[in-house]
Amino acid sequence: MKQLFRILTIAFIGLLVISCEKDEDQAILNEVTQAKVSSDKTTVVLSEIISGDAAISFTWVKPVFNIAVVPTQQIEFGIKGTNFKNSIGVDAGTGLTKSITHAELNAIMYSLGATPDITNQIEARLKTSVGSGFFYSNVISLTVTPYTPNPDLVYPKINVPGSYAGAAGYADWTPGNSPNLFSPAKNDQYRGFIFVTSPNSEYKFAINQDWAGDKGDDGTFTGKLLETGEVNVKAATAGTYYIKVDWAANTYSSIVANFGIIGDATPTGWGSDTDFVYNPATKKYVINSIALNTTGLFKLRANDDWAIKFQPQASDQTLTSGAGVVTYLSSENTVTGDPNYKVDVAGNYKIELDVHNSANYKLTVTKL
Repeated sequence: MKQLFRILTIAFIGLLVISCEKDEDQAILNEVTQAKVSSDKTTVVLSEIISGDAAISFTWVKPVFNIAVVPTQQIEFGIKGTNFKNSIGVDAGTGLTKSITHAELNAIMYSLGATPDITNQIEARLKTSVGSGFFYSNVISLTVTPYTPNPDLVYPKINVPGSYAGAAGYADWTPGNSPNLFSPAKNDQYRGFIFVTSPNSEYKFAINQDWAGDKGDDGTFTGKLLETGEVNVKAATAGTYYIKVDWAANTYSSIVANFGIIGDATPTGWGSDTDFVYNPATKKYVINSIALNTTGLFKLRANDDWAIKFQPQASDQTLTSGAGVVTYLSSENTVTGDPNYKVDVAGNYKIELDVHNSANYKLTVTKL
């Protein structure tokens, strides 16, 4: 019996030791000293001209914890007064400083919903993450003036090098100097226009303005792409082509889409179109002179048909001479209803349609 009692006692003591070890493993993390962050400036006017230069630099003292930890750090930005709701965080590495360029900070402001070209009141702080716990520094108040970003730099794109490109104002078979297809949704789906002057012109699809990873037709000419063993895609006729590419799914489509203006604001009314002509020097489509009245309306359509139209987004829009506006392509499901354009002053106009970026089609009318 004594022997059994001795064995039970030793086992009980062992359990106590194990229990104590587990309690030590579950020590509670506490912040002993809060982080403190500062910046080299509190007012920042952003510029695309120096987009790669540092716009602001942050320096901080890390928080101190009661136990040794391996934290991660971010500089967190938010609109002032929102308590960092919908904030944007930027990786701050493991050091004690972080510089952010004009382009990077402008992208952050864009994501926050800050208004470009005016001052915005912004707050910033250091966010330290330890496991699932978050610890915050003091808050810095900033005044930031973002710029309206160049949509050619904002949206992902692929390139369309080919034998047609030189005549369109670019360079033949040069990915870095060819028309682009953009991804307005910033995914693997690209779309856009190319202009072809000669039948049976050939082209391929490239990415990152280089030949590495380029794709062409799989040889069946049924809209399937290959990266290895591919052949060139062909444009059977001269004209403007509207192209869509799903880069991940390796598919593409291409249709002819030659545009003109139509409406009772034009000399030929709703009965016929006045066609645009491509200008390789400006890379825009142009009608050099057309009379427009103020009582009628007009829109732009492709192939003398109504399936593809450039229109305002939702309601009739009055255009002012020299002021370019964003225009929308009905076949991309970006138009509500069937709206039209009109001008505020009657007279002869030059009309320019810029479709080089499918995330930012532009229409400009200029009174002559």
